[in-house]
Amino acid sequence: MTISKFLSTAAIIFSLTILGAEAKPPAGSSEAGGHVNKGVELAQQRKYDEAIKEFTTAIEANPKNAKAYLNRGTAYRALWAQEMTSPSAAQRYDAAMADFAKAIEIAPKDEMGYLERGQTFVMQKQYSEALVDLGKAAELKPDNTMAIRLRGFAEIGLGDWDKAAADFTAVLQKDPNDAQAYERRGFVYRSQKKYNEAIADYDKSLEIKPDPDVYAKRGYTYVTYLQNYEKGIADYQQTLRINPNDYDTQQRLQYAQSALAAKNAPPPAPTPAPTPQPGLFTPLNIGIALVVLLVLIGVIFVLARRRGGGEDEAESSGRIR
Repeated sequence: MTISKFLSTAAIIFSLTILGAEAKPPAGSSEAGGHVNKGVELAQQRKYDEAIKEFTTAIEANPKNAKAYLNRGTAYRALWAQEMTSPSAAQRYDAAMADFAKAIEIAPKDEMGYLERGQTFVMQKQYSEALVDLGKAAELKPDNTMAIRLRGFAEIGLGDWDKAAADFTAVLQKDPNDAQAYERRGFVYRSQKKYNEAIADYDKSLEIKPDPDVYAKRGYTYVTYLQNYEKGIADYQQTLRINPNDYDTQQRLQYAQSALAAKNAPPPAPTPAPTPQPGLFTPLNIGIALVVLLVLIGVIFVLARRRGGGEDEAESSGRIR
């Protein structure tokens, strides 16, 4: 599960639910409280534009209602997450951040303003800024696991693996059945090359909540880092049973199957050594050369004798005459 996927779905709903539960009408402003509660109901139905109108009405009735600002900021952020590629996205983002800042101004001792703004920084990948707000939220309310969890996301974004592992461990100490915290800590361990610890956390996450993304991550760890192709293939296949259209996992499964086939293939038969071709200076060739040489010597010798004999006959004929 990526940071953006987690923050743009579960965290938004979580935030609205918590704020809605705490959004009691302030003294002397029951009208504002009613609009806040109505806005929360609409936001939970993902009718964000209508929810924003209700929160705005609540703010007009009571400009000091920090919860109304927080909820309206969360609704603006939800629209921003949906419209990131549209021209209006920047306006949604700015409106959300302005509302969170106003909530902090009204209630500086309430951790929720820092938490919501910190979460938005994480979604924007502004991790250093997020750490400041999330650290403040955790300081104001140490048992708020959402602040600690989001701080872990920011630390992952900065590659601060030790602190991220510590924060997700702290979340798990408060809630041992938090599947998502196990998955995130498993990712941190994998990034630290602690592959067996990563597998153990993925195992625990899947035991609590079977999730195709976690099966895929565990399979990737088995195949890429441990070369345990059999277990990796089993995880990829389980991912595809749940989500048959996962193209990336389809490709990874094919790779793992090919790697396993190559691993189990019998060794190739040894290539026979080539038969050496006879060289020029073989005993036979040397013998033939010697015979030819002797013949040539013999021919030369005979020719030389004949030439010498003709001269002797000429001299002898001269004497007779």
